[in-house]
Amino acid sequence: MPQYVAAIDQGTTSTRCILFDHAGRVVALAQEEHRQIYPQPGWVEHDALEIWERTQQVIRGALANAGAEAADVAAIGITNQRETTVVWEKETGRPIYNAIVWQDTRTDAICSHLAAAGGQDRLRDKTGLPLATYFSGPKIQWILENVPGARERAERGELLFGNMDTWLIWNLTGEHVTDVTNASRTLLMNLVTLDWDEENLALLHIPRIMLPRIASSAEVYGHAKGALGGVPVAGDLGDQHAALFGQTCFSAGEAKNTYGTGCFMLLNTGTSPVPSKNGLLTTLGYKIGNQPAVYALEGSIAIAGALVQWLRDNLGMIEKSSEVETLAAAVPDSGGIYFVPAFSGLFAPYWRADARGALVGMTRFVNKHHIARAALEATAYQTREVLDAMEKDSGVQLTALKVDGGMVFNDLLMQFQADLVNVPVIRPTVAETTALGAAYAAGLAVGFWQNEAELRQNWGKAKEWIPQMSAARREELYAGWKKAVTRTFDWA
Repeated sequence: MPQYVAAIDQGTTSTRCILFDHAGRVVALAQEEHRQIYPQPGWVEHDALEIWERTQQVIRGALANAGAEAADVAAIGITNQRETTVVWEKETGRPIYNAIVWQDTRTDAICSHLAAAGGQDRLRDKTGLPLATYFSGPKIQWILENVPGARERAERGELLFGNMDTWLIWNLTGEHVTDVTNASRTLLMNLVTLDWDEENLALLHIPRIMLPRIASSAEVYGHAKGALGGVPVAGDLGDQHAALFGQTCFSAGEAKNTYGTGCFMLLNTGTSPVPSKNGLLTTLGYKIGNQPAVYALEGSIAIAGALVQWLRDNLGMIEKSSEVETLAAAVPDSGGIYFVPAFSGLFAPYWRADARGALVGMTRFVNKHHIARAALEATAYQTREVLDAMEKDSGVQLTALKVDGGMVFNDLLMQFQADLVNVPVIRPTVAETTALGAAYAAGLAVGFWQNEAELRQNWGKAKEWIPQMSAARREELYAGWKKAVTRTFDWA
């Protein structure tokens, strides 16, 4: 009898396969990084074939690490970096261009052109999203316009589009499908009908025939080939939606914040979409089988852990990302400096594609320790901005913030986060909540778990950080951050 559910977590910098048991505990894990391709400033690409190779490697690795085989796995859940766009040949499975990553800003001219005719929010009523380089739709349009022959081939039905979830499911099962959470990140899906919107497709000149079928987040899409041959692929959620589900934020008003390459806060708003007037995204939270869709408000931050990687890879300040906490802890504060990491513009709540990164307040007193600390604090400041917007939009004041992702093991950052938002910050027992959410969705679809109440029983608190900073100091620091952000505008 199967005793595990497998989750494939296809992220921005690496791909992982994790096996979970019935208690939601990690049994085995395998992880492989893939290349980051930067053809020119503002462009970020991945090799989709390399990612598929890495996916097969980590599946085999996780099974080997657990001493398991396909018969031990009840179902497979997929979670993925969202908005990263692949177009491939239906006949051969070969991409016609590298995957264009969510951080990529090459579609700025397309978005500006569309906004000129109706404003940046012209599609917000239908999609919950502003016109921004972040989303998949403009990326598809760019590929169709810039790869020779692509548009004609797409119109003939020879090309397929997918975010990374669709790419993996297609390679695993041969099925061309996505779920509502990933579809909601394209600027092409109507939030109410949960189907592709014909007017938006026409606006972006995208043939419907190349788009995947939109399904729920928990149902059997097909059966896997390869090392997990015959196992149903039954869960699909974009990474941030999967983390919301993995954190068991099943009730309206419950929120989580994921600290990864970027930083993403989602608030469950129930079964009706809540429009944002404060720069947030209205998005799908999840949809389990035939149950009503659950919506969320999202605050998206482009650069969080990526800033630590930049300190490591571009400046050589540290050898491993984990060393940043030791470097930052050598000083009591940032020495009066702020690091605004607008490397890909600013996402929520500003949506300024013209912004670029800035390090402000520099004096001769400042050293590498202050810079490391300012880099960590940037994530906490950006989270505070998103939380403020979320409380204004929802009318819900958070009493605690559930956190997950790689940066939540950084005690210095988590304490500063609690101080800045003035509510307890809570890390769960299982910090792999993104993969866990995908596993939960897949497990529900095949009866490995029976209901959401059973999943809630698996959640446990590992650590809690309590606010310690005075209100005066908190607001003084935050006012300095807000001033620093304005210095990043109008560069691009």
